[in-house]
Amino acid sequence: MDYVEGLTSFPGLNCTPPAIDDFPKDWFTEEERAGGAVALHILASLYLFLALALVCDKYFVPAVERICKALNMSNDVAGATFMAAATSAPELFVNVIGTFITEGDIGIGTIVGSAVFNILAVAACCGIGAGMVVPLHWWPLTRDCLAYGVTVTILICIIHDERVEWYEALVLVLLYTVYIGIMYWDKKIQGCTRGFHEDKPDQQASPESGEMRIGEPPQQNGNVKQAVTTEPISVPDHQETGLWEIVSFPYRKGIVRKLAWVLVLPIHTVFLITIPDCEKPRFKKWFPVTFLMCIIWIGSLSYMVAWMITIVGDTLKIPDSVMGITFLAAGTSVPEAVSSVIVAKQGHGSMGISNSLGSNTFDILLCLGLPWFIKASFLPTSAGNHFVGINSRGLEYSAISLLSTLLMLYIAFAANKFKLDSKVGHTCLLMYLLFLVLATLIELNVFFTVNLPTCGR
Repeated sequence: MDYVEGLTSFPGLNCTPPAIDDFPKDWFTEEERAGGAVALHILASLYLFLALALVCDKYFVPAVERICKALNMSNDVAGATFMAAATSAPELFVNVIGTFITEGDIGIGTIVGSAVFNILAVAACCGIGAGMVVPLHWWPLTRDCLAYGVTVTILICIIHDERVEWYEALVLVLLYTVYIGIMYWDKKIQGCTRGFHEDKPDQQASPESGEMRIGEPPQQNGNVKQAVTTEPISVPDHQETGLWEIVSFPYRKGIVRKLAWVLVLPIHTVFLITIPDCEKPRFKKWFPVTFLMCIIWIGSLSYMVAWMITIVGDTLKIPDSVMGITFLAAGTSVPEAVSSVIVAKQGHGSMGISNSLGSNTFDILLCLGLPWFIKASFLPTSAGNHFVGINSRGLEYSAISLLSTLLMLYIAFAANKFKLDSKVGHTCLLMYLLFLVLATLIELNVFFTVNLPTCGR
């Protein structure tokens, strides 16, 4: 199929309509943005990323944990459903915006880029930042790599023709229920594999080796924060109070901590006024209200983030898919990386990596599948065309690269005898940088044409 003919989302056009037209008018003219005002939009994006991280970590995750307890859900099912939704909320809302508002590639670009970040950058942060050799348990990594590999393969097949039919989107949603079933029966499946591969018994490493062994990690998927709250592990004060906790001015701390306090104070104050903190005793029964307010805030912040990123991309003449793969992906995934480093330092390396992979599976099956299914089935772009168009052919190559990085990551872990150390960390960092360069060059039409030019205004 000729690529221009494949752009059925915009029949008759040999260009891509500018996504910036789907948002409110900017305060600055195009000339003012090109003259330097775009820097303000970049700073605004970074500040909005900070607000997203705060509302997810401080309010949304605790509310979801209480909902899971109220529903008496097992850790496996809760992790694969509610907790995965909590950690992937920004990606979900960004794709909703990309599917229903801009009808562009910013959503799928963000999810593909976020997936690579979660696979390689999180592993790199854990390996380099942990400061020790952390053993990894083969079963959670094998299970999650296999599940995610199948998911990415199906995604590649679906977007190959630059369109997603309604029934293809439905397949993704239905596969998510299969994934939940796998997590529910995980212990039985794991028991069947014991005969093929036995973990070594728990042992404590000698001081000379710098390596520590821990028991089987808790069967939780979707939120590494639970590793801190469910295990009797001693952590520094700043971790015990939460990543974003701010109570009073840190007079005895360094200048960086004081500047961070001033920076976060406006966000913290607004959330404190509008969102009841269900972790506090007087609001512990208010978790449904906390959940609802978090949804409203995450949706609003995601819209503003997508707006700012679209303006930056339009000003710098960068396609939506590139902005999604790079800037948006990293911004929405930084909290996951920070949490993964925290639990890696506690010896829970498998949990950090597995939760990132589990979150990626949720991103593709539900964060992409559900909005695509609703859009294609009930709100088609034109009557009778029950599909969602993919503007950039390069996203298929990026997804193939994603599958390749997943395979290389597993090979790296297996070759290193399922141990996470600085050597593996630096290897993952190098692979992530190579992916960013390759994906960006492809999306910028360096090798061949994958993106049509943006239509003039």
